[in-house]
Amino acid sequence: SPQVQPFLPQWLAQPKRVQKCIKDNLCPISDVPGIHPRLLKKLQMNGIDSFFPVQAEVIPAILQSASNGYLLGRGGYRPKDICVSAPTGSGKTLAFVIPIVQVLLDRVVCHVRALVVLPTKELAQQVSKVFNVYTDGTGLKVALITGQKSFAKEQELLVQKRVTGYCSLADIVVATPGRLTDHINQTPGFSLTQLRFLIVDEADRMIDDMHQDCLNQIVRAAFQGENDSGSNMLFQRTKPGPITAASSCCPQIPLQKLLFSATLTQDPEKLQRLDLFQPRLFTSVYSEQNRDGTETEQDTNNKYTLPEELSQCYVPCDLNSKPLLLLYFMLKMRFTRVLCFTNSREASHRLFLLVQAFGGVTVAEFSSRLTPRERKRTLKEFEQGKIQLLISTDATARGIDVKGVNYVINYDTPQFIRTYIHRVGRTARAGEAGVAYSLVLRIQERRFLQMLRDAGIRDIKKHPVKGNALKPLVQQYEGALCKLEKTVK
Repeated sequence: SPQVQPFLPQWLAQPKRVQKCIKDNLCPISDVPGIHPRLLKKLQMNGIDSFFPVQAEVIPAILQSASNGYLLGRGGYRPKDICVSAPTGSGKTLAFVIPIVQVLLDRVVCHVRALVVLPTKELAQQVSKVFNVYTDGTGLKVALITGQKSFAKEQELLVQKRVTGYCSLADIVVATPGRLTDHINQTPGFSLTQLRFLIVDEADRMIDDMHQDCLNQIVRAAFQGENDSGSNMLFQRTKPGPITAASSCCPQIPLQKLLFSATLTQDPEKLQRLDLFQPRLFTSVYSEQNRDGTETEQDTNNKYTLPEELSQCYVPCDLNSKPLLLLYFMLKMRFTRVLCFTNSREASHRLFLLVQAFGGVTVAEFSSRLTPRERKRTLKEFEQGKIQLLISTDATARGIDVKGVNYVINYDTPQFIRTYIHRVGRTARAGEAGVAYSLVLRIQERRFLQMLRDAGIRDIKKHPVKGNALKPLVQQYEGALCKLEKTVK
């Protein structure tokens, strides 16, 4: 029977295309219209003189949607929500930091106007760092809410009780879902009724996980009548509807949603749950044009974009040879700055102990066993080249920007295409080259290749390693295993 084509809403069917290849499409920052001179100067001070394609498209779009101050969108209409699907390392963070700081530059009263929700503490820290750089000297306040400080300490960052009532201490809040929900429910005076921007980064993950409820709670809190506290009814928000005389007589702060992801779901039903308003989609996921201007037959399955400069290989192997292959890559092939992924915390820890027992490789593990401080130190040592092999789980590495990863090794085959995309996207960032190796058990080979093919990824090369190449490592490896058994006992 013929397959039923899902009906795609027009905004999904006809997105705004963003150039994939970063290197050839850099745009000088002075060419992007409408950026405040103060921010241009800040960018230059931070060594940024050109924007990546995503930034050059999305920054003006957000600025334009707030061109009449933050009460109204263009021509008095409510601003459209924006979805951005672009590979990891293509500069999504700056694409929202710059316009948001600019829109809020003239704020008079401190209220939570921008809220950024991210799935992990590391990502939240990274994003708040960038906000701090660009709000420095502006008077705008950024609060980081991830549960790394005590609940009471976080409350002190968010609100202050005065004689006249509570007042907000943050204009921009960067948060992880769990902790944010706690503050919405338990922190007196923490209000989202003046929220202008809701940014959801790694949006696909936030829709999938249990975080859907968190997003609903944020929206509920944003549309809560202020009359609860008896104060200002003037800016009471209503859900968008037709413009009536009544609705146009009192200005409303529009709530605009900005969703970012490397693997933004193409599934309209899922996005429907986010209740988007006339959304615009910016994507670098599309078919390339041929030299003669015709478009290549598009495979509708090409949902994911990988960095342009990434090479992908897979190594067929059996269970026993996996650790030997990793040691072979490190010691014989002399791979440097390798980020190695396992499917569980236990596997990650065991592999770390094993490589350590074998010796000759500077190795560290990067998992939820470590305190945030240890994680930070480990990353820094990896970036400085003091650690050559970093063994990690997916939970820890999602979206994290590690500088200078030369190789990603999938020690355990990822079970989902999305996991694969995020892992291999840790290398070849910002236009640099990188290589991804996947160690694939022979029984997994067919399923693994099928998974990639279904996602439109066809340029992965088979890279067999002969048993003879591993022989010289065997004796020392068996010694390391014995050593490990003793430690484990």
